[in-house]
Amino acid sequence: MRRSRFTWFNGVALALGLAFLYVPLALVVLYSFNGSRLVTVWGGFSTRWYGALLANEPLKEAAWTSLKIAVASSALATLLGTLAAYALVRHGRFRSRTLFTGMLYAPMVMPEVITGLSLLLLFVALGLERGFWTVTVAHTTLTLAFVAVVVQARLVDLDRTLEEAAADLGAQPVAAFLTVTLPLIAPAVGAGFLLAFTLSFDDLVLASFTSGPGSTTLPMLIYSSVRLGVTPEINAASSLMMGFVAMLLLAAAVMSRRRGRGAAVRSGRG
Repeated sequence: MRRSRFTWFNGVALALGLAFLYVPLALVVLYSFNGSRLVTVWGGFSTRWYGALLANEPLKEAAWTSLKIAVASSALATLLGTLAAYALVRHGRFRSRTLFTGMLYAPMVMPEVITGLSLLLLFVALGLERGFWTVTVAHTTLTLAFVAVVVQARLVDLDRTLEEAAADLGAQPVAAFLTVTLPLIAPAVGAGFLLAFTLSFDDLVLASFTSGPGSTTLPMLIYSSVRLGVTPEINAASSLMMGFVAMLLLAAAVMSRRRGRGAAVRSGRG
């Protein structure tokens, strides 16, 4: 089997690709420490704009709203996504399985504009006042599919004999799931929660369609501010968001790696 060699062309292509992705992000972080009020003029290193964030009440309120929505929607998405993945893996073929699978994974491939517009029309038809809970429902609809994918991948590799052994010892299905299955898939559930949290905290499109007065999220506030002109304060807020999301993704990656090592150890023992 031929092994591909790392040539200078591959190196240049990789460097250009990484630069295209990460240089704009690095510039945002760099200019968040700009002492000048003008974004394009470097006025020396300063942390004044991070201090200014502490006095920006609308921004702090929007960040708190985003945090609450992300926690609530991620919890609901984790619960529903885990149950959906368990139904798909453990219950084999059942009536309307294809329809259920398509409806579960549709938000992953459907444009968010269409999803947001559909949810908006649904909330209007039901006479629901747009606000915290409508945004939470919208984010849950989007993120539970990602949770289901992560948990389903873990359930497929899980040794079913452990669950069968618990059933042979007299455990009811619910008890077997809570005492055997759930602890074994806990890293995947945690990774799914962090992924759902990241997607919710970073969402702009669905929140724009389903939010109302008093439920402005941080991405919405940043977007509306950028339309009037980028300021170093916005760069500072964006840098903090990137750092926060990066830590969540790193935590999810660590949990997934531990899950993989645990599976390898168990297979080696078997």
